[in-house]
Amino acid sequence: MLEIIYQDEWLVAVNKPAGWLVHRSWLDRHEKVFVMQTVRDQIGQHVFTVHRLDRPTSGVLLMGLSSEVGRQLSQQFEQHQLQKTYHAVVRGWLEGEETLDYALTEELDKIADKFSQPEKAPQPATTHWRSVATAELPVAVSRYDTSRYTLMELKPKTGRKHQLRRHMTHLRHPIIGDSAHGDLRQNRSAAANFGMQRLMLHATELSLTHPITGEPLVLRAGLDPVWQRMMAQFGWQDCLPGIPRVEFRADTPQDSR
Repeated sequence: MLEIIYQDEWLVAVNKPAGWLVHRSWLDRHEKVFVMQTVRDQIGQHVFTVHRLDRPTSGVLLMGLSSEVGRQLSQQFEQHQLQKTYHAVVRGWLEGEETLDYALTEELDKIADKFSQPEKAPQPATTHWRSVATAELPVAVSRYDTSRYTLMELKPKTGRKHQLRRHMTHLRHPIIGDSAHGDLRQNRSAAANFGMQRLMLHATELSLTHPITGEPLVLRAGLDPVWQRMMAQFGWQDCLPGIPRVEFRADTPQDSR
């Protein structure tokens, strides 16, 4: 069963585990576990997706309980009327905070996007980042005698594909576990020494206006055991007050695909 963060008669939000697909895809024909179908069976009614999280990303996933509510929520996402907050563990030390305005060329999938236009101009992309905490561990990696990490708060203002991963790589502080844009040697070391065997990106909070009642709604997703163990190892246990800890069933996928 998935952890339900919030539910009323119009919408439902869950804490999506890392490794889960949001819905069926012909690109993953052999996959059998999906968030939409699991939530549908769990609450006994159809759900309608309004946004998505990449397979390796965990955290807040919001769905409508009718097509009309789903449409209204989708409009809020499209018009950037919501505030999304993520947390990530990145390579190296990065301090302070800043708004990064760095346009991104569209990333095309070789199969799914083979008929798309490859010559599109870079699209505007903006992310506000803030350093929350740093750590240095006595584990050698590459040419360095120690390993350095930073816990980041990331607030995307636009929604480009893999925006947070690509923006952090642009800053030369890739997210740990990012196999496409990250540091593979650092990823292997983090997996072997600290149990971070997947993308360390978590959708922590989603703030929005309820599409029916008009009231402000803040949804928070707790940290799973992989995050909890890492936070304890790095001495970051008290760095994210207000974010709960959760336990997932042993059969919940936690891979980094």
